[in-house]
Amino acid sequence: MLKGVLGSVAVLALLAVGSLRSGCRSEAPPAAVQEAPEVAVVVMAPETVSLTTDLPGRTSAYLEAEVRPQVSGILQSRRFEEGQDVKAGDVLYEIDPARYQAVHEQARAALAVAKAQVPALQARAERSTRALANRAVSEQDVDEAVAALQQGEATVELRAAEVESARIELSYTRITAPISGRIGKSNVTVGALVTAHQPLALATIQQLDPIYVDVPQSTAKLLRLRRTLEGNTVMGDATAQSPVKLLLEDGTPYSLTGTLQFRDVTVDPTTGSVTLRMVFPNPEYTLLPGMFVRAVLEEGVLERAILVPQQAVSRNPRGEPYVMVVDGDNKVQQRMISADRAIADKWLAASGLHPGDRVIVEGLQRVRPGASVRVAPAKTGPEESPTPATSAPSAAD
Repeated sequence: MLKGVLGSVAVLALLAVGSLRSGCRSEAPPAAVQEAPEVAVVVMAPETVSLTTDLPGRTSAYLEAEVRPQVSGILQSRRFEEGQDVKAGDVLYEIDPARYQAVHEQARAALAVAKAQVPALQARAERSTRALANRAVSEQDVDEAVAALQQGEATVELRAAEVESARIELSYTRITAPISGRIGKSNVTVGALVTAHQPLALATIQQLDPIYVDVPQSTAKLLRLRRTLEGNTVMGDATAQSPVKLLLEDGTPYSLTGTLQFRDVTVDPTTGSVTLRMVFPNPEYTLLPGMFVRAVLEEGVLERAILVPQQAVSRNPRGEPYVMVVDGDNKVQQRMISADRAIADKWLAASGLHPGDRVIVEGLQRVRPGASVRVAPAKTGPEESPTPATSAPSAAD
């Protein structure tokens, strides 16, 4: 009996406690409204930038000639030091001339014999002609005398040609430089047997001042570059010629400026590219053939460019770039842009942004389109100085 009463009391106590808790919850104050997230923005402003294109390529000699013998023989001497500058016509090697000298003398002697026979043949032809008037000789004798004279004169011309041929071969025993430039290592030594027009070059001469820079360029980029340079869409002077600057393999700027000379007229079917050739002065021989360099081609100057920090640009699943901007009501909007090229740590926005737009650069992960935000200016560190308005670094394609 007592246990039943105690159980009823316990149940009533539990019900009373539950009612008190429900009452407390119903009388609690409403939750505080969540504050709008704070974001950092950069206000877009027009800038003047130089548009450039970086083109990787390699240097090649302006002129290059391989030195080969035109007659066979034993090398008697070498007249140059490897790596020195030579001029066109300088003697580089000498081949033993004894055999060619003898052939030349023999040809000259044969010419002298042929010349000595001509006066007698000429006198015979004249006597025969006079005798024919007196009927002392027949017409056949006259014809034979004239023919003998003509044959003698032709023999003189033949021997003279043989003398000239022997003289030319004798001159080929002195191997001279075909062009001016710097000569490389010698592939043969004194005493070696060389043959006419052998496949192995004795040495190679390269003219290094000026020097070429050959740059392969895709046809798509070439078309865009041609429209920019020929149409002058960003440059005010249609007659201005854009100079070409150069960066060495270690990133050091080359001190002298070059010019664009020509475009290759054919497209490589394996790579779909053409070759741009540029000419640079090289008086100190800083550039050597085969060096990897980067040519910086100036396309023009864009007067009112909009540059947006790269950390502000995102891409959708289709790879299209967009930014988040804050409108006049401090609400977030998604804005599609055209990121034409990178200039230093910024993107050149060809379309989609206008001066005065506030682009979010910090706090992007806390916002979504249509949300209200609190705006704060972006912090600029000491090493994060803005891009100068008068110039811009090279653009990466």
